[in-house]
Formats: sequence, C-alpha cells, structure tokens
Amino acid sequence: MNEKSQFSQLSDGEEGGHHSQFALLRERRFWPLFVTQFLGAFNDNIYKNALMVLLTFGAVSWTTMRSEVLVNVAAGLFILPFFLFSATAGQLADKFDKARLARATKVLEIVIVLLAGVGFWLQSLSVLLAALFLLGLQSTLFGPVKYAILPQHLRAGELVGGNALVEAGSFVAILCGTLAGGLLAGFDGGIAWIVAICLVAAVAGFLASCRIPAAPAPAPELKIAVNFVVESWRCIGFASRERSVFLSILGVSWFWLYGALLLTQFPAYTKSALGGGEGMVTALLAVFSVGVGAGSLFCDRLTQRRGKAVEPGLVPLGAFGMAIFALDMALVSPGNAAGAELPLAELLCQPGIWRVLLDLVMLGGFGGLYCVPLYALVQQRSDVARRARVIAANNILNALFMAIGAVGAAWYLGRGHSIPTLFLVMVGLHSLVTIYIFSVVPEFLVRALIWLGWRRE
Repeated sequence: MNEKSQFSQLSDGEEGGHHSQFALLRERRFWPLFVTQFLGAFNDNIYKNALMVLLTFGAVSWTTMRSEVLVNVAAGLFILPFFLFSATAGQLADKFDKARLARATKVLEIVIVLLAGVGFWLQSLSVLLAALFLLGLQSTLFGPVKYAILPQHLRAGELVGGNALVEAGSFVAILCGTLAGGLLAGFDGGIAWIVAICLVAAVAGFLASCRIPAAPAPAPELKIAVNFVVESWRCIGFASRERSVFLSILGVSWFWLYGALLLTQFPAYTKSALGGGEGMVTALLAVFSVGVGAGSLFCDRLTQRRGKAVEPGLVPLGAFGMAIFALDMALVSPGNAAGAELPLAELLCQPGIWRVLLDLVMLGGFGGLYCVPLYALVQQRSDVARRARVIAANNILNALFMAIGAVGAAWYLGRGHSIPTLFLVMVGLHSLVTIYIFSVVPEFLVRALIWLGWRRE
C-alpha cells in the first residue's frame, strides 16, 4: 500500500482504537505539521510583539504619529489579511495539495523575515509594517491548510487529540514568542537576535513542512475567483449549509473574541486593578496560556470516556466554566490600585492575587474544553470538497469577532468604566451567546447530560 492510499483510508471515517494523543507526535502524518505550525505561531508573535514594544517606547524616532495610534495601526495591519485573503486561501487549499501549499507558505515566511531584517537595518517603519502585513498574509494562507489537512491524515477518533495538540502548541508558541519578543526588544543588540531567531525558526519550519505527507486536493477542478468580497460571502454560505457546523464556527469565533479581549486588557488590568508591572502581566499571560493548553489536552481523555470520536457534550461544560471563573475574577479583583507599582514577588503576597491566577488558569482550561470539540466538529461535518473554504469562513468570522470585541471594549472603557466591570459584561454576553447556540442546536446540551451520566444514550 503506497503512502497516498494509506492516508486517504485514514480519512474515510474510521475511528480506530483510542490511544494517547501524544503518540501522534511520533508519527509522520502529524509531527511535521505540528512543528510547522508551532514555529509559525512563534515567529508571528516574536516579531509582532518586538515591533509593538519598539513602537511603544521608541515611536518618536520612527514617526510623528502617537505610539498608541501606531500600535493599533500595526495590530490592524496584521489582522487585515484575514479579511482580505481568507476566502482565496480556502480556495487554494481545496484546489491544491495541502502539503505543497504548506511548503510554499514557509518559503514565503523566510522571504518575509529577510524583508523585516532589511527594515530593521534601514530603520524603515514602512518596510517593517509591510513585513507585519505579509506575516498576517502568510498566516492567512496557512490557516485553512493547517485545519483542513487534519481530517485527511488522522482517523476520526484522533481528531480531538490532534486538534488539542495543535491548540495547546499554538498557545505555548504564542506565549514563548510574546515573551521572547518583548525581552529581546529591550536589549542592546536585541534586534539582531530577533531577526536571527526568526530566520532560524522559519528555515526549521520549512524543513519540517517538507516532511508533511501528501494531502491530495479534494476539488482540483476548482477555479480560483479573486473577488474577495463575493468569495468571502460564498465561503460563509458553504459553512451555513450545515447548521451545527455554522454554529460551531460562531462558537469558535466567540472564544477568540473572549480570549483576545481578555489578553488585550492584561497590561491595563495589572496596572489599575492589581497594582503590578510587567512581571505580573507576564504571569497572567503564562497562567492563561497554560490553562488553555492543559484544557485542550485534557479534551481527548474526556472524549474517550464515552468512546466517541468527537464529544459535543464538552462544549456546554467549557462554556459554563468560562462564565463561572470570569465572573469570579471580576468580583475578586482588588479594584483601583493605588500607590507605587509592586514587584511580582511582593504582589503575589497580596490577598486575592492567587485567586485571580486560579480563576485565570481555570478560565483558560475550560476555554480549551470549549473550543477543541468545536474545531473537530467543523472538520468532521464539513463537506470534504469544501472543507478548506469552510475553515476560511471560520477565519473570516474569527477576525471579524475579534475586531468587534476590540472596538466594543475601547468604546466601553472610553466611557469611564473599569476593566473588572468589562469582565462582568463579557460574562453576560457569553451567557447570551451560549444560550442561543445551545437552544438552536440542543445536541450540545443533550450530549452534556449523557456525558455526565444524567441521561441515557
């Protein structure tokens, strides 16, 4: 049996026996993709965060634009390609072999890192921002490849475990990249290290992508349309044909709005509510990332409890935990911090801080339980010939939700409200969104009752 036929058989819906999800990290049908996406997420975040720090503290040497405005412009440039090119990325992933597309995106990443190096050397803000935009484009092109390839290489019973590893790896990569970018940007000679590390990671990612097994195109006859508005709407239309798929995408998009809004508030929340500095911001980011990673990995074990390939019943449990621990974090937050900024060690001795950290790690953990089954459902129930375009619709809606969340939070906080009260608003909206989704697709709640043993199969 040749390699291509072997992997096509794995995608025919066969569940196979359950085994540890970590065993996938030893198999060629998974580990090259995992390494490729991990290094890509790391590169995105080390460059993006380093550039944000440089623009925040040295904007006067680059431009006359205020640093606050410049940082938001940069953030917008990174997310813009997800609106403009996700539909095209989905078409490409349905028309061409996804393994080849993965290699092409990694070649593009190497070129972008070299361009960023030129931008740092010339001290050209326009070149650096162009490189950031192109990194967003590279991530956009890789997104449908990353998620649509999993059902081709994994058995049905391995989808949750594979998605869990991808999500956990992504959050660890985001954490490592964010920390490395912020630290190196503050050092003398740090820019050279940033470029060198990004280049090594990009080359290593390309080498890993060369080991990804073939993933034949499900729709090779597809004609690529360039009108992104029409095609974006068409991708969303493909996603909406199956109600459970579309509502799962809405659930995933809500998770990214929820998480992005939370992460964005960490610096201001640390300063105004906790009385801490950069060390505490790092601690909050770390515990949340660890929580999401642990919750994602735990999903596979909980899914195996009922012997299902995908367990929708975990989604309501995750949604409930996200609400409870966000509510507790809002209520236990100290409030307006007064006085000098406290060092991390001293801050950790303050009453209530450990409870905030516990709330945050549990919130992340339940977030992992919430989003991983939704990703697996989207992959499992999408039309095979249009799966990548459905994933593209997911990326479009993710970006849209995050943009709406950022605008809404800015408007709310601009009216003088505190960040803890913003968390309360988030909990209220989260409750409404999840009640709507579960009322329209009762399967989630029914499966939750079955999983808990409160109802028979």
